[in-house]
Amino acid sequence: MSAADDDLPIIDAHHHFWELGHGRYPWLDDHVIPFRYGDYAAIRRSYLVDDFRRDHGRHNVVKSVHMEAEWDSREPVAETRWLQALHDATGWPHAVVGQAWFGRDDIAAVLAGHAAFPLVRSVRQKPAAAASPGAVVAGAPGSMADPEFRAGYRLLSKHGLHYDLQTPWWHLGEAADLARDFPDTLIILNHTGLPSDRSPAGLAGWRNAMAGFAAQPNTMVKISGIGVPGRNWTPALQSDVVLDTIRLFGADRCMVASNFPVDSLCASYDAIFSGLKAITAGLPEADRRGLFHDNARRVYRPV
Repeated sequence: MSAADDDLPIIDAHHHFWELGHGRYPWLDDHVIPFRYGDYAAIRRSYLVDDFRRDHGRHNVVKSVHMEAEWDSREPVAETRWLQALHDATGWPHAVVGQAWFGRDDIAAVLAGHAAFPLVRSVRQKPAAAASPGAVVAGAPGSMADPEFRAGYRLLSKHGLHYDLQTPWWHLGEAADLARDFPDTLIILNHTGLPSDRSPAGLAGWRNAMAGFAAQPNTMVKISGIGVPGRNWTPALQSDVVLDTIRLFGADRCMVASNFPVDSLCASYDAIFSGLKAITAGLPEADRRGLFHDNARRVYRPV
């Protein structure tokens, strides 16, 4: 990696902090859940600003966007309150994506509660998802086509909030419909649409779904969360997924992110960001600055 790449400014557009014993994270504190990276015992510990700085090391991470970390869903705004206090004490993070469940009876109060904090730019709900493309049920409860989901979702525009979406690629048809029906709300797809099946058929399905979603102008994507269990995170493994995503969305609608500490289960921070820099080395400098910094600055407006 060149000295210029060492200096390339980065806004990490998706990472987590958590302090076990402060609030409650059921998946970290209480019980183990099925997880796409397998055993996650290594991250069932507090992860705070000094840990993040140690992990990003020599990479020039100047600001960051905190993604909700599945705090106890009974009090989603409490996580945002804690993060605002963390920022006030340490300067990190610089923008926040809060937790929201659009089918809740109190969703209006939850969104207003998040929006009252200066750092909040977006919210995330992981909609109900099928385990495989063949298991998709149109309009299933909790899905993006569920009327209750949409009734809560339509309130985002009132507060000027974006929607961070995490869902497998086989639900991106519903996501495209959501984007079309609510054109004033930006949808930011997390983790590259989860292209975990790297077979030719799996990648073909992923590309087709990503193309349909990208056709809606109010969509973006975070290139993150693409680790493959049991395989090293290398440019050779990830290049096609990264460059296809940029081709489909355009460099001005993509951001890169670490998903740390979760993705520490499959790669070091250095392996991920050195790999992303190597994969994108042939792109115009303005595109690279957009991917690593400028697009996140525009969308999340970090303080």
